[in-house]
Formats: sequence, C-alpha cells, structure tokens
Amino acid sequence: MIADRFTSPVTIFVGLGFPLPIYSVMEAYRYLADCPHNARDKWHTLAKNACAAAIRGEVEPDTARGLFAAFAERHQLLAPETFSTSLSPGCQQVIASS
Repeated sequence: MIADRFTSPVTIFVGLGFPLPIYSVMEAYRYLADCPHNARDKWHTLAKNACAAAIRGEVEPDTARGLFAAFAERHQLLAPETFSTSLSPGCQQVIASS
C-alpha cells in the first residue's frame, strides 16, 4: 500500500461551514470526485490529477496536498490552519479514523 498521508491536514469548510480535515490523498480525491459540477474548473482538474498521480505513486502526497489546498483556497473553502492544530489529539485521532 502506498503511503498517502499528508504531513499536515488541509482543513476545509463543508456544508453549512463545518470544518473537515483532509488527512490523505485518497480523502482529497474522494472530495474532488464528489464536487458539484459548478466547482469543477481548472483548479479542480489540477488538484484531481495531482491526487490521482499521488495515488499511483508518481508524485509525493504533499505535492497533491499543495494543489488541493490551492483549489480549496480558490473556492473559499480553506479553513485557517490554526483550526486543525487547535483540535485535541484525541479529537484529531477520532476524525482521522472515521
């Protein structure tokens, strides 16, 4: 199995503004695959292609992380980085295992 964990999560806002930490390439890819069609632009394509390449082991997971974060920022989904670090370790573990 290919290691696909990010060095640090990308926390995005989903739904009615709930924070969702994305810990891995596969989680990012799943989010991008389920994105509404109106959010699918060149940033979406770049991020999804980078995640697919990381899943195949062609690029490092943090390369895909950077493009996923750029997509999230472009669409105003990116939560402040301090949010994910403010969660307790127990809470982070519960979120990561779900």
